[in-house]
Order: sequence, then C-alpha cells, then structure tokens
Amino acid sequence: MRVSFTVNGRPQEADDVWEGESLLYVLRERMGLPGSKNACEQGECGSCTVRLDGVPVCSCLVAAGQVEGREVVTVEGLADFAKQRAEQGGCASGACGSSTEGGTSLDEARRWAARGQDSQTGEGTELSPIQQAFIDAGAVQCGFCTPGLLVAADEMLERTPNPSDADIREALSGNLCRCTGYEKIMDAVRLAAARQSEGV
Repeated sequence: MRVSFTVNGRPQEADDVWEGESLLYVLRERMGLPGSKNACEQGECGSCTVRLDGVPVCSCLVAAGQVEGREVVTVEGLADFAKQRAEQGGCASGACGSSTEGGTSLDEARRWAARGQDSQTGEGTELSPIQQAFIDAGAVQCGFCTPGLLVAADEMLERTPNPSDADIREALSGNLCRCTGYEKIMDAVRLAAARQSEGV
C-alpha cells in the first residue's frame, strides 16, 4: 500500500508498505531519518519517540498505515517545529505544527532542499531550545536515548511551560537511559523551561 503523510512539515509518500511495517521502519529505512532509534521495538524504552499529530508516541508501535494523512515530527524536525511554534506565540493544545494552520505550505515544501551534511554531522544545523539545553547541561551522554528524550521533553514544555520536577519525571517516564544520568537530563529540561520563561 501507499502511505501519504507529512514528516517534519514536508509531504511524503511511502510505496509498497506492508501491513506489519512500523512507522519507525518507514522513517529510518525508507526515508533516511535515523534520529528515531531502534532499540527495544516493544514501546518500553522510548528511544523511537516521535510526535504524531502533536502527541508523543513510540514509532515502533505505530503501524505505518495508521499515519495516512497525519503529521509526524521527528527529532530531525524539532528545530523547525520549535521555530514555527515560537513564531505562532507558542501552543498549549498539543496540535502545534498542524499543516492546516501556520504549517509548511506546499510551495515551501517544494522549495525545500537538504542542507549541507545535517543528518550526518549536524554542521550548520540550527538547534531547538531543548536540544541546546541538553548540550549546555551536559545531558547528551551516549546519545542513543537522546532523540526520544528531546521529543518527549519538547512536547511537555509546550504543554507545561513551567514544569515541576514531578511534571518532568512524569513526561520522561517512558524514556529509559542506560547511562543512568537522569540528573543532567532533569537539569537540561529545567534549563530549557527557564530560558523559555525568560524568552531567551
């Protein structure tokens, strides 16, 4: 079957998708978006977290056919998504980035071109506030869990701009870090929240 959906603001199609194929497989293997990590494939670790119509989901548990006509944001699109949200004055509905309001227009999508070596080295790539906070707080460890944590944390900060530690722990409870360095991750989310409230 053919699946048509929006990924990081750009219309995409995947052909010959079989019924059991996961969204994670389509993103990584068919679309060349390796940010969402393939770890447990059981929805236990959160390494493959993406936003589906604004809601964080484990992409390993979503059948590719379920995303027909829907919007997916991966860690690769987090900076553009955050920028778009900031231009719209934030969003607490969980539906930010909708292609119907303020999303990437078809003309913009057609003009899109890959820049430099973004997906390989990150050079020249603008980071989202949560990504920068993870770097500044030293929360990027081996990096395998980081994409899922970033997507989950970004969604939580959109929904809860001034989170308590309990809010942060709850939002990230579906994301496991085997480096056992959760405190720096907490620091990073606190830092991003503080910068967000100060408009930095």
